Amino acid sequence: MAKKIKEEVIDLGNGVELTMVLIPKGKFLMGSPDDEADRQDDEMQHKVTISKPFYMGKFEVTQEQWELLMDTNPSEFIGKKIPVTNIIWDECQDFIKKLNKKTKSKFRLPTEAEWEYCCRAGTTTAYYFGDLINPSNANYSDPEKNEDSEPLPVGRNNKPNAFGLCDMHGNVLEWCNDWYGDYSEDDAIDPQGPSEGDYRVFRGGSCFENPSELRSAYRVNGVPSDRHEALGFRLAMTISTK
Repeated sequence: MAKKIKEEVIDLGNGVELTMVLIPKGKFLMGSPDDEADRQDDEMQHKVTISKPFYMGKFEVTQEQWELLMDTNPSEFIGKKIPVTNIIWDECQDFIKKLNKKTKSKFRLPTEAEWEYCCRAGTTTAYYFGDLINPSNANYSDPEKNEDSEPLPVGRNNKPNAFGLCDMHGNVLEWCNDWYGDYSEDDAIDPQGPSEGDYRVFRGGSCFENPSELRSAYRVNGVPSDRHEALGFRLAMTISTK
């Protein structure tokens, strides 16, 4: 029997809601096996433990959510349910500070390990739906047609994974909290990434990427000031303890 998915819907005002999904603690293999197609050198597989449950956004942060708190919309492809894009890492932090003040919560960016754990949702295949991908699974650049897509409204063209999360593959890239660095071979508990660096991590691939760049293990990095028409973010939230 499938586990029941627990969602928390937060009313942000003006008819705008934010849906967070409870993610259980657990263990998984982060990175990719040696025989995975299109595997990259920085995907060394290692055991990771996520020691505490937390919440993850069901969807990428949308333009209507961003506009409500920030009074701006830097996105190139406009639509209130389309993910907000063209935002740098520090602007994500500014949004999170305002959101935490408004909701008295502990929102944050997910760590890279949390992101991959959430994406896989218990799977070990290249994507959470298997080793093959097609346009009904995710929003990406179709090399067979030699054409790009564009960011779509969240949840538009795929089914949620086993954790209840949508668009973990494709649509827009998502900022993570970590600095980019090589993985350790050692088992890790709640890894946070390097303590400093030049590049931040973003994950998930986008509507402009090829299928291989949407794999669960695929890693992307850029300077924190990167802006891109298909680079957005998804929220995590720490569970408050009294």
